[in-house]
Amino acid sequence: MRKIRGFTLIEILIVVAIIGILMTIALPAYQNYSNRAAFSELILAATPRKTAVELAIQTRNPSVPDDLDGGSLGIPADVTAATATHGAAVLDGTIIMTWQDDDTDLAGVTYTLSAGNIKPPVQWTKGGTCQTNGLC
Repeated sequence: MRKIRGFTLIEILIVVAIIGILMTIALPAYQNYSNRAAFSELILAATPRKTAVELAIQTRNPSVPDDLDGGSLGIPADVTAATATHGAAVLDGTIIMTWQDDDTDLAGVTYTLSAGNIKPPVQWTKGGTCQTNGLC
């Protein structure tokens, strides 16, 4: 009969080293993927304000973008970012969304949508610190 042998110490150490190298590569990529997925919540939360600004432009015919502020012309009022809520504001036709003040990498990151003109159709331009972070 043949004697059954297990793995040597060197083989086990090589496998552990390979797993360690793969983890150092995969973990940052997974964190970025996870942050982008979480940040999509904030981008989606801008939709009601975007619709309200477009509706105000089409139905109220504002003369200047300064008229397009939160709390006026049917646009929802501004909300300040806190530990439990995201911030949302509309100022001069620009929607400014801010991630809540929590202990994540996303705290304080902004997403902006600027109405290019005040005549239909509205051409939106995105911006904010989310672009430099690769989140939007």
